[in-house]
Amino acid sequence: MKDAQTLVDERGELWLALAPLWREHEPRETEYARMVAVIERHDLTLEQLEWIFRLELAPVLTRQQMSVAGDDTLDDHQLLRRLVAHNRRLFGWRKGFWALFSGMMTMLARPRWNTLIERLLVASGQTPPD
Repeated sequence: MKDAQTLVDERGELWLALAPLWREHEPRETEYARMVAVIERHDLTLEQLEWIFRLELAPVLTRQQMSVAGDDTLDDHQLLRRLVAHNRRLFGWRKGFWALFSGMMTMLARPRWNTLIERLLVASGQTPPD
């Protein structure tokens, strides 16, 4: 199990860049551009990126998105604390549980995710699928 600082060092920037996918408003052009730039720096495959979206981010950010208050004001420090706590427990049966339910947890953010992936492919010179 990785310590908290290692998780923040390895994933913090990426997690924070992708968090707007779960906000109430559609991400702005600048947010999508930042997401693409951060993803490119992390040199991840699309499959790795998909699992980060589904297992590392969705369980935490979906709960935030579905909160009664709809509070969109979670600061970066609080968000990182929640993401680190979740990811430090993401092994064994918990990983299987979140993998099983990740499709449902990503439903609301999936259209934005698809837009991001299309932009990422275009930025890397690839043709997005139809």
